[in-house]
Amino acid sequence: MTTTASDSINKTQTKTAEKVPLGATVNIPPRRLDFEFDATTAKRYFYADDPFLSAFWITLSTLFPEGEDFFVQAVRHYRKDITDPTLKAQVAGFIGQEAMHSKEHEAWNELGQKFGYPTEKLDKTLGKLLGGVKKFTPKIFQLSATVSLEHYTAIIAEQLLRDESHRELADPETLKLWLWHALEENEHKTVAYDVYEKVSGNYLLRAGTMIPVTVVFFAVIGIFQAQMLASDGKLLDLRNNWKGLKFLFGRKGLFTKLWPQYLDFFKPGFHPSQHDTDALLDEWRERLFGKDGMLTEQHEQASQRKKTRKKLH
Repeated sequence: MTTTASDSINKTQTKTAEKVPLGATVNIPPRRLDFEFDATTAKRYFYADDPFLSAFWITLSTLFPEGEDFFVQAVRHYRKDITDPTLKAQVAGFIGQEAMHSKEHEAWNELGQKFGYPTEKLDKTLGKLLGGVKKFTPKIFQLSATVSLEHYTAIIAEQLLRDESHRELADPETLKLWLWHALEENEHKTVAYDVYEKVSGNYLLRAGTMIPVTVVFFAVIGIFQAQMLASDGKLLDLRNNWKGLKFLFGRKGLFTKLWPQYLDFFKPGFHPSQHDTDALLDEWRERLFGKDGMLTEQHEQASQRKKTRKKLH
């Protein structure tokens, strides 16, 4: 007799409901890591020893606490409409992982604040912008925008996991945060899309949403990046800033290389799973959380602290 994914989920839920998060039954487990960054030992220019490129990644990080919360709310609104047990489990995993991303990036953004970057101010600015989106746009548009932005995060994360030369430019300690985030972005990359297909599936809305989302996404990054550089006294370092822009958007730039994957989104029959990352994720689960994984001990310690706090309360 064939065992379906739904059967496996139901059995796991029955046997280990108290122990295993629902998302873990579909390989989307929320992993607590409790990252801590010490301003006295952390590296300020952690990426390629470069002020522009390091500021760029800090800029991206400022988008995550409010951005991930926006994603969670957009998907959670339609949670009641999902009846398939596999997708319900995936939604639970998506929400759990995104909540952890917000938490862990807040810790890194606090480090940026200590270095003099306006991360707190920019976080609040984005919160107001997204608050306006939530107030003045339909829920289905917010879900469609989430699908668009999840496509961005998935292909950027995949690039980090695949490109060794990319990783070699980053400070090893800071890189751990981004590798963990990249792994989980690809673990749940299909969830918002599948929820959207379930409750709407409108191709014109999906493809049409990506265009303004792309414009706003890069406009926000540009404005935030300028403020980051200004706070660091590097805004007028035109030579290095131009070099950084070429590294990101030049003929062989990091973002330029993503152009074919980005355009895939506009195909009527596109699905995130068509960018096959199954083997890549297996590799990085082992490298990060396997027996001798670089984050295994940290994850175990964070999980134990959480259990201890629960017992005390």
